[in-house]
Order: sequence, then C-alpha cells, then structure tokens
Amino acid sequence: MKLNELRDNPGARHKSKRLGRGIGSGKGKTSGKGVKGQKARTGVALNGFEGGQMPIYRRLPKRGFKNPFRKEYAPVNLGAIARAIEAGKIDPTQPITEATLRSAGLVRSGRIAGVRLLANGELARAVTITVSGASAAAAAAVQQAGGSVTTTVAAKPATETPATA
Repeated sequence: MKLNELRDNPGARHKSKRLGRGIGSGKGKTSGKGVKGQKARTGVALNGFEGGQMPIYRRLPKRGFKNPFRKEYAPVNLGAIARAIEAGKIDPTQPITEATLRSAGLVRSGRIAGVRLLANGELARAVTITVSGASAAAAAAVQQAGGSVTTTVAAKPATETPATA
C-alpha cells in the first residue's frame, strides 16, 4: 500500500450539500431556506420560541423540588459481589470495603456519596462487608451465609405519619 492509495472507508465521509449553485441543483438561490425572514438568516437559535406567544415552558406551572444536596448512593447487588469473587477480582478472606468494590469495577467513580448493598443474587461464602448502607434483606442474606455487614451511615429513623380520621 502506498500513501496515495489511502482512502476512507466507504460511507465514512458524506458529501456536503452544495447550496446556492444554480436552479438546476434543486438548492439554488435561497438554498432551501425559503424567502427572507429571521430563519433565513444566519445565527438563529429559536429553541422554544413560539413566535411571540408565551412559550409552553413559561405557561405551565412548575412542580416539585430538586434537592441540590441530595446524596447519591451506588447500588451493588450481592450477585455482583459473588461474580467478582469467582472472577478473582475480590479476595473473600479480606474485608470488602467501598474502595475494594471500586477497584474491582463494581462501582463507577463519580459523584456518589457511597455504596448501598442490595439483596439481588446470592452469596455462597462468608464475607465481611463495610458499606455506606445496606437493605435489610441484603444484610440478612450475608448473615445467613455466615458473614457480616457493617454500615457507615446511620439509618434514618422511621417517621410516623399521623393517621387521618
């Protein structure tokens, strides 16, 4: 192969439309933009603009509340931990921490406050797990396998709702 024989894969580059090149091209004169007006000009961004009418995003009421300080916890299932142990990514004799789960690839690094253990799947051996939180079913499943679960974040006390009469 020579340098002058190098070519892109077929279909890798699309030919750009040749605008304003005569009436026979089908895209001559106004180049498919119609006649005059704001949208025929360059630099137009009309996203959400409704011709002077009040836009729908301003007409409709806003609902709800988005807490900017909300803590996101990465979910990790027992089955995923069991598969990682079988694959040799996690040593079951050592305590399993959030750092261990992250290095094994079970938790993506990012804006997460911690790891929450969930009960999807089964553990075949006794392991010691330390995570931010765990569901009651997950903790019970680990204890049934002979292991233990320690949570670093205290569980919220259950709030009682007043009964309506």
